Amino acid sequence: MKLREVSRLFYQLKLVNRDLISKFEKETSFSITRYELMIILKDQSPCTQRRLQNELEIDSAAVTRHLKVLEEKNYVVRERNSENNREVLVTITKKAVEDLKQCEQKHCQADLEKLLPLSEEEVQTLFKLLSKLTK
Repeated sequence: MKLREVSRLFYQLKLVNRDLISKFEKETSFSITRYELMIILKDQSPCTQRRLQNELEIDSAAVTRHLKVLEEKNYVVRERNSENNREVLVTITKKAVEDLKQCEQKHCQADLEKLLPLSEEEVQTLFKLLSKLTK
């Protein structure tokens, strides 16, 4: 493989990333990172900020910024861990769970296929390939 081919592939990935994230955020009214953060919290609440940082693979300052926005929207509550004062525990609110549920109900299969026009098999293959690239 030539450097030019690799460069073109990376650039194409950049364009796809930009376009798909923009479409997702326009359709759902959630930033992709905040959506993923809330999904993690929905499944694992309460959760430490460090755990969120590790799950999302972003730095602690970014997690703090996202949580601040979510806190302002009454989607999360942050409080010090009574057993370890250095840790901050994050809990998802009922409002966030309800808004996520409404978002999921609003976006039927047809909407999702417009957002990501791939078959189930193609999605699984793409996910495996992208996972391989991020390891």
